[in-house]
Amino acid sequence: MKLVTIKKEGKHVLGVKIENGLIDLEEALKEIPNNQVHTNIMEVIAGGDEVISALEDYITNLPTENKTNYIKNIEEVEWGPCVTQPNKIICVGLNYRKHADETNSPYPEVPILFSKFNNSLTGHKCEIAVPKVTQRLDYEVELGVVIGKEAKYVSKENALDYVFGYCTANDLSARDLQKRTNQWLLGKTCDDFSPIGPYLVTADEVGDPNNLQLKTYVNGEKRQDSNTSDMIFYVDEIVSYISQHMTLTPGDVILTGTPAGVIIGYPMEKRVYLKPGDLVTVEVEKLGALTNKLIKEK
Repeated sequence: MKLVTIKKEGKHVLGVKIENGLIDLEEALKEIPNNQVHTNIMEVIAGGDEVISALEDYITNLPTENKTNYIKNIEEVEWGPCVTQPNKIICVGLNYRKHADETNSPYPEVPILFSKFNNSLTGHKCEIAVPKVTQRLDYEVELGVVIGKEAKYVSKENALDYVFGYCTANDLSARDLQKRTNQWLLGKTCDDFSPIGPYLVTADEVGDPNNLQLKTYVNGEKRQDSNTSDMIFYVDEIVSYISQHMTLTPGDVILTGTPAGVIIGYPMEKRVYLKPGDLVTVEVEKLGALTNKLIKEK
């Protein structure tokens, strides 16, 4: 399934992508009630197979052929982040070989981890204000991994069993702030610096997470074009490694690194950083394209 977050009347509502639009579950349940179906994405992620099965059955049997109040036009809804309240957002730095090469960085011997916070979350088609404190804003297309079960001391062999699904992410990075100290956090977690979506796609629809194309476009110009097979540490290794050090809980989001093609990887004289007015689209195969317009901060 492709799950979405719809913003309406100041709250987040769960939706499901179907062929002819999005199902607004809140509206659907008004017409066809079912007390087994949840309308909160965090409850669905934490609910396990029983909750997912109930949702799948409900969607399968829901009339969708005729125009109804609960089928929304994909172009008209207001999107929220596909995961709304993760307990943790954990990121992996320098996790693509060619990206490490372009920045003249040695390949890490273990995953480089840093964190982002919920203030950085936003959704598809949401405007993002460029902070006044940066002059060097960069894009980073990334595969997002969403945990579905509590995971502690998980083996690499079993790690993917703990994954609920995957999403497209843009790990926006203020390079001047990031490089100010040895800790990257300041340049990574400004407001709205983690757009994720448009969809949270369940793991069964994705298959191998380390064979997916990733692309970035800025104002229609392709900037990144790679594959998750170029990762230094694959998704199973990352989930297992993190779980050795902290308990992963349902809804935790892991951003797995970006491939080559970021602005900071260009020669100094060719670096043109993002600015208000730019339209940035990041895309991961099977997960959809995530687009945000940058605006001037008020």
